[in-house]
Amino acid sequence: MDLNGKVAIVTGVSKGIGLATAELLLQRGAVVAGWGRSRPAELQHERFSFFECDVRDEVQVQEALTNTQRELGQDVHVLVNNAGLGISGAVDGFSSADWHQMFDTNVHGLFYCTKAVLPPMKRQQLGHIVNISSIAGLTGIEMMAGYCATKYAVRGFSHSIFKEVRKDGIKVTCLYPGSTQTNFFDDIPGTTANEHMMQPADIAGAIVYALETPFNFHVVDMEMRPLQPKGR
Repeated sequence: MDLNGKVAIVTGVSKGIGLATAELLLQRGAVVAGWGRSRPAELQHERFSFFECDVRDEVQVQEALTNTQRELGQDVHVLVNNAGLGISGAVDGFSSADWHQMFDTNVHGLFYCTKAVLPPMKRQQLGHIVNISSIAGLTGIEMMAGYCATKYAVRGFSHSIFKEVRKDGIKVTCLYPGSTQTNFFDDIPGTTANEHMMQPADIAGAIVYALETPFNFHVVDMEMRPLQPKGR
């Protein structure tokens, strides 16, 4: 897809991978609608619009889409489902509230956003949905059972829906990033984000690569890891 002039929605846009993706999309000529709970103060651009939205609330998602289409037009070409969080802990001591918070954001929010953009994408017979899973969506991780469960769900949803909507000219790509230097690790005991991890801009580059492939070329899955996670 030629991104010049295309409307792209990015959730969780305030920091990390979401912010880096919005910045790169703008460089490629896209019109970006950033959805999030807080506006990224450092992102000021004539083709960037921020819409406050907590993806856990389906009403807010629908309102964000309505406002996006009111300001940017009816077409929606790209959705990057990036909003998410991880909480660690042993299952037998894990808070049910934390479990629900992860599923509400990582799985239910992704579903609400995807469901919302499908009608305009089907009308256009063109669209691309990018879902951010994780290495945790491919393998189990000790003390991260709840997070892994959400990211496995993202993987299953992505693989199913791509078969459902490919006939409508809509692509669905699922990414599985390994350790990336973001705020994700702020609340994960025993792990600190560092320069040996991948950078948010690296993941953004992979997303844009998948988006810019020819119409009949579909990147379904992308697994990525740092080459030297502990440095030389």
